Amino acid sequence: MFYDEATIQVKAGRGGDGAMSFRRESLVPLGGPDGGSGGRGGNVILIVNPKLNTLQHFQYKRQFEAEDGRPGANKQQTGRSGKPLYIQIPPGTIVREVSTDALVGDLTEADKPLVIARGGKGGRGSATYATSTNQSPRMAENGSPGETFELKLELKLIADIGFVGMPNAGKSTLLAALTAAKPKIANYPFTTLQPNLGVAQVDRFRTTVLADIPGLIEGASQGIGLGHEFLRHIERTRVLIHLLDGMSDDPIQDFHTVNAELAAFGHGLMDKPQIIAMTKMDLPDAQAAFELFIAQSTTLPAALREHDVMAISSATGQGVRELLGKAVQVLDELPVVEVAQPEITEFNLDVSAETFEIRRESDGYRVISPLLERKVEITRWDLP
Repeated sequence: MFYDEATIQVKAGRGGDGAMSFRRESLVPLGGPDGGSGGRGGNVILIVNPKLNTLQHFQYKRQFEAEDGRPGANKQQTGRSGKPLYIQIPPGTIVREVSTDALVGDLTEADKPLVIARGGKGGRGSATYATSTNQSPRMAENGSPGETFELKLELKLIADIGFVGMPNAGKSTLLAALTAAKPKIANYPFTTLQPNLGVAQVDRFRTTVLADIPGLIEGASQGIGLGHEFLRHIERTRVLIHLLDGMSDDPIQDFHTVNAELAAFGHGLMDKPQIIAMTKMDLPDAQAAFELFIAQSTTLPAALREHDVMAISSATGQGVRELLGKAVQVLDELPVVEVAQPEITEFNLDVSAETFEIRRESDGYRVISPLLERKVEITRWDLP
């Protein structure tokens, strides 16, 4: 099964508690406070692993917690900070915060990790409270809690070229012919139940990534069939190879059906360049259909007349490399896309500027304030 959505809970580490102690050594008068501060809690960081292409590993583990900071000690020793927790995700993962549906990040590059939850600050030790007027403070703080979020991960595959078409049009067979991928292939519709990726060798020094998207039928953009789940994976492809089944009763109608679903889904899918190829040319009936198709070229709809329809057979290899070459040529002619950075919502533990709320209840009033809650969290109630 292909996993392209997951919900996880992340919790950054808590800050270490500050120490309350005094320096007591022989022959050292007026030692004073020497309690050290606690270490900072570890951050939770998302990092792209190019070797991953699904979110399957999140089906087995959904809760992630970074290490807490260590408490401070005497002799003004600061506690060790908690180790950050790195969570690996595939390129093309969109991250949203569940409660607000706010966009947190869109991760596509391996060298740009994202701190998703920040560790709590370490509590101050007694040495930090010493002043000229308070030379022996009996004070220290607990560490602050780390940030906690529930996140929704959504994967959109990143590929240079994507295959679209009706079910059983030959998309998986073409992917298997061009790459080392081994998708399920059978002589019935909806053989492909999940997107498949493959890397094709263009020449000695270049490769390109291909994506086989499950077949689209009428109404796919509204959730009919399998296409609605996977249409979003076409968003990140730059060139589409539109495959027409040479054994179809009406290839022209199939062409319009698929394009109508791409247009209905939106997100710029119809703006992507398309290369059209009719498949299964190793079968006599398909060859006859292609010849009839070309003979009727003058009467074809304008959308089809704009394209040079290629004839291929993935079983024999006829026209397959030529099709890949043409797709790569179109890909190279496209302008370089500047990836716009999404507007990121700040998740900030600093709640000093937040207002408070007073609610009237049956037996009195309740004051609700994140700032006061944070103060209560870090206060050492066991100290005088």
